Amino acid sequence: MKGYRSVSETAKEWGISIRWVNQYILEGRVPGCERLGRSWAIPNDAVKPERLKPGIKKQEKTEIIA
Repeated sequence: MKGYRSVSETAKEWGISIRWVNQYILEGRVPGCERLGRSWAIPNDAVKPERLKPGIKKQEKTEIIA
């Protein structure tokens, strides 16, 4: 598919494991990815997300109960 690359190609380019690429995709941190059967198509212009530091979680919604 033109304009897209596979998870393994992305992992090699970014210098990380395939598992990390999948994790970033599942967390929604790589925009523009498309699911093709059991595989992912990642846009060629996708940038590697910054790794979150330990203890810092994605912004969560909290409700205050009075």
